[in-house]
Amino acid sequence: MRSASSSWRRRVRASSWRAEAVRSLAAALLLAAGTAAQAAEFLSVGENAAVLYDAPSREAKPLFVVSRHYPLEVIVNLEAWVKVRDHAGALSWIERKLLSHQRMVVVNAPAADVRTRPENEAPLVFTAVQNVALELLGTAPGGWLRVRHSDGANGYMRASFAWGA
Repeated sequence: MRSASSSWRRRVRASSWRAEAVRSLAAALLLAAGTAAQAAEFLSVGENAAVLYDAPSREAKPLFVVSRHYPLEVIVNLEAWVKVRDHAGALSWIERKLLSHQRMVVVNAPAADVRTRPENEAPLVFTAVQNVALELLGTAPGGWLRVRHSDGANGYMRASFAWGA
């Protein structure tokens, strides 16, 4: 009877250990999911032109050349290189020294009206065409972004017409 009792205790301990392992794994997964749910980090190109590569090296294959103010989503940070995603979803690498913390968005609709107030009927300030980069000044309730054109004109546009916010 003693061996049956000690066998039962070993099974209970093993079961407790497995339950604790499952709880720890679940907690780690929830923490990872919470981290992934945090807001994405966006940077913009700070130089007149920057090369995007297929690997973190100048010897890697050049993929694209992007201009100043082009917004990029940060995927991975290394010491001198950053893996980024562009508005088309392409992944590439860029040298960190070519990036700026200035927040920019790119118009992803054929045209986006920029208005004086975050209202559909507010007076029109200007219309930005597809692929134009605008400085992101802030957000407004109801799905609006406050933006500024490179010529200084600013106003509000629908967030759904921009990428990078």
